[in-house]
Amino acid sequence: MITRDRTLLVWAILVLATLASWTIGDDHLTHRQNVVAPTVIAIAFIKVRFVGLQFMELREAPLLLRAAFEAYVAVAALVLIVLYLAY
Repeated sequence: MITRDRTLLVWAILVLATLASWTIGDDHLTHRQNVVAPTVIAIAFIKVRFVGLQFMELREAPLLLRAAFEAYVAVAALVLIVLYLAY
């Protein structure tokens, strides 16, 4: 029962995050462009982390696999944000 409750909660968070990134990204042609895109990228990688941990069952995976996933998410998000801001 707790797994179903957690799955429902994660699903709701993913839906809210999608709506938030859509709302933020819809205003992308304004003067705040250097804040909007990195925020949307960060939200996307937060969603990747939630999907990996909950729906790909990495929450119960061996520590090395979970650490590799967590590092991938953090590094990929950071690289994309830095590349966006650099250009």
